[in-house]
Amino acid sequence: MITAASSLVPANISSSLEDYLETIYLLVQQQGFARVKEIAHAREVKAASVSVALRRLAELDLVRYERREYIALTEQGEEAARKVLTRHRLLTRFFEEVLQMPADAASNQACAMEHSLTDEAMDRFVRFFEYLGSCPTVIESFRRCPLSLAPDKAAARKDSNCATCRAHSKVETMSLADLRPGQHGVVEHINAKGALRQRLLDMGMLPQTPIELERAGLGGDPLWIRCQGARLALRRAEASSIAIRQLP
Repeated sequence: MITAASSLVPANISSSLEDYLETIYLLVQQQGFARVKEIAHAREVKAASVSVALRRLAELDLVRYERREYIALTEQGEEAARKVLTRHRLLTRFFEEVLQMPADAASNQACAMEHSLTDEAMDRFVRFFEYLGSCPTVIESFRRCPLSLAPDKAAARKDSNCATCRAHSKVETMSLADLRPGQHGVVEHINAKGALRQRLLDMGMLPQTPIELERAGLGGDPLWIRCQGARLALRRAEASSIAIRQLP
């Protein structure tokens, strides 16, 4: 039996090899065995690629592998597989149950993050779910709130009785484009969809982020702003989609 304090998993295992371990583990659970062709089918790769990965895993003493034979996980290989699979399931739950992403998208996002999730981050996620278990009204309120949904879905729920929404609606907001040079504000939300919304988020226009309008170009366009230490230029139409709370 492997305890948390006596991990035997090599520190130099790559994310790709972890994916192979996870696949082998699931195949053994589902059908009692794993072979190269099943692994190749599950991973959507060529058998030659699987063989290369299995040889490397065997060198690391994570699998027992002989050509044309069944593949078995060693004790430390099974530990590594369970570790990455647990992270995958935890992240999938977060994206699907909390952020309400479609199942496939939630799983794909989990795959992208599971290998880099530290023990500390995992513990925080677990504590978050423990909190939700003891106080389920928090997540229920979040799911009912239009602010938690994509704009097209939120529009159908403007009549929400969410107390947070009612309180939030009393906060006086204005458009970033309405600020005058030298004035400051804090981003409340982005009233944009699609590529523009993603572009503004990628630029750092995140909720509760301080922002300053430095100056406007000739004719009032573009607007030069300061956000998270960066000096950025926005068209006035783009700035109009950023709702802010003005600071004194």
